[in-house]
Amino acid sequence: MQELSEVFWSFFISSCVGLLVIIGKLCYKSKCKEVNCCCIKFTRDTQAEIEIDEQQPQQQTNNQDPESPRSQKV
Repeated sequence: MQELSEVFWSFFISSCVGLLVIIGKLCYKSKCKEVNCCCIKFTRDTQAEIEIDEQQPQQQTNNQDPESPRSQKV
């Protein structure tokens, strides 16, 4: 019976963490400037987030070494 309980709690905690990660990603991608939930209200600077998102792919392509085996096509 104890093994069943450990498996259940491992699954439950993993599922909750996964759900929170997905909700966090969706909230980040939504780009809402103002969010009101019950008594909580906050404002985001979405313009700065958009600029950061645009810079990341450029940095990743600049960091790739053309001579590295990963960047060569197979």
